Amino acid sequence: MKKEILIGFTIAIFATFCGFFVYVEYVSELGFDKTITILKDWNLLGKMLALGAIPNLFVFMVFIKKKQDYRARGVLIATMFIAVATVILKFL
Repeated sequence: MKKEILIGFTIAIFATFCGFFVYVEYVSELGFDKTITILKDWNLLGKMLALGAIPNLFVFMVFIKKKQDYRARGVLIATMFIAVATVILKFL
């Protein structure tokens, strides 16, 4: 049970960073390093992290459809963790 939640958590964190990377690499016209620097300077890193969490919705739906409830629970926990990180980054 705990192993399944951990698998869901890990997949959700990976999906978030993949979504963040895809946004920064392919939507931004600047390079990866320059975009990260600008996001930090303008305090937009938290917002971009929240946008990067969108793939978690699809991962969650796949786990629910396959009736892997504990993995879906791990995805939900990771999404809440990312939401807290977003709030912390907003106020730093």
